[in-house]
Amino acid sequence: MKKYPLLLIFAISSILIAGTIDLNNLDHYANSNVPNYITKDNTPNNNPITDAGATLGRVLFYDKKLSANETVSCASCHKQEFAFSDTAALSVGLNSELTGRHAMRLVNARFANEVAFFWDERAATLEIQSTMPIQDHVEMGFSGTQGDLPIDSLFTRLEAENYYQELFTFAYGDANVTEARIRRALAQFIRSIQSFDSKFDAGLAQVNNIAQPFPNFTAQENQGKALFIAPPGGPANGAGCQGCHQAPEFDIDPNSQNNGIIGNAQDPNATDLTVTKAPSLRDLVNPQGQLNGAMMHDASMTSIMDVINHYNDITFDPQINPQLDPRLRGGAPGNPGNGQQLNLTQAEKNALEAFLLTLTGSDIYTNPIWSNPFDANGNITIIPFGVSTTTIEKPIFNIYPNPTTDFINIELEYGDYQLSIFDLNGRLLRQENIDGNHQVEVYNLPKGVFFVRIMNNETLAIVTKKVIKTQ
Repeated sequence: MKKYPLLLIFAISSILIAGTIDLNNLDHYANSNVPNYITKDNTPNNNPITDAGATLGRVLFYDKKLSANETVSCASCHKQEFAFSDTAALSVGLNSELTGRHAMRLVNARFANEVAFFWDERAATLEIQSTMPIQDHVEMGFSGTQGDLPIDSLFTRLEAENYYQELFTFAYGDANVTEARIRRALAQFIRSIQSFDSKFDAGLAQVNNIAQPFPNFTAQENQGKALFIAPPGGPANGAGCQGCHQAPEFDIDPNSQNNGIIGNAQDPNATDLTVTKAPSLRDLVNPQGQLNGAMMHDASMTSIMDVINHYNDITFDPQINPQLDPRLRGGAPGNPGNGQQLNLTQAEKNALEAFLLTLTGSDIYTNPIWSNPFDANGNITIIPFGVSTTTIEKPIFNIYPNPTTDFINIELEYGDYQLSIFDLNGRLLRQENIDGNHQVEVYNLPKGVFFVRIMNNETLAIVTKKVIKTQ
């Protein structure tokens, strides 16, 4: 067997799926592929997305060390498999306490006119928002009040970790951990999370005019799109959704006020009138059509049709809800009515729902650049900058069929290889030695995305490919 420097062998043989970050070969965050029809971008000039900064932000986002008792992370409430939201009505913070409002989806947070965060917009920017949950007594516990540790204790904790010494130095030039640096890195990672591979995007790319019928849409979906865009009344008699959620970003108008939902998730006898922030309408459901968590700040609506029915018939009483957005009050300007009455037929409601389902993509749910960088045991390895991992020629192999249902064929040059299959969390599902062309049965694996890794047992060179199992 050939001899290689110990550090090089370690770097090459590390699992480059979950648990390892190679600073010589970072994922690409800085120059993401954004469609030319997306014109909104709230990235501030003083905190552009960089590969090094977003990589640090990804580690921080998933690291439970950012909570006082090391039990929760940002990702505990904002899960990739739910478009970075939570299917629980109220997420669980420290000591099993429930948070105050439903966890908002973070998809496409960058592509919006609204730069304030939280449902009540109490954070003026994403940077400010990113450390507020860390300093919340219920959420992550570094509040410095009620017996909690101050946030300075977190900085000391992170500086003691070797992987943060590497990551902070790579991103900022030295290993000092500060709140400003944490904010910048987390904001870069969150802004990198995007979804533009939906049926809607495919249709808009074809005609480049949202008002025209999309050739890839059904008649019902095109009807729903027209209803979404057109204002209430007039010849089109639309639903007016575009007035607050402007396509193609589908972000919330920064001047929006309360939308008629005044419930308080923690106290049914209280009201919550100030909510004005909302996430993008993209990825309300996952690719299988399942809702990515309940909607509204109080998680009171558990289907898209619930939301449509709400906006179809809104009651306005200034004594109960003086914060109701003027666009939802009905009547005429300066002479508000008793609330919005769209009078949509059931067929129109169904069409509107069908259109909203076209806003779901697929990449956001499985792309490794936004996945948990820690391995199944909560460990992470950083390959330092300057340590080469590319000096040995990698084995070339093909996989087919892909997507698959029952088996995959592996095509390799004759040799001595180790074949490993991992899930998206880096858990090893199967491992065996092979010597060339090989068929692997996968019928007993659940449907989803997996990674097949081939390691040459002589050179230790590794190559990995993604496999999709459809059933």
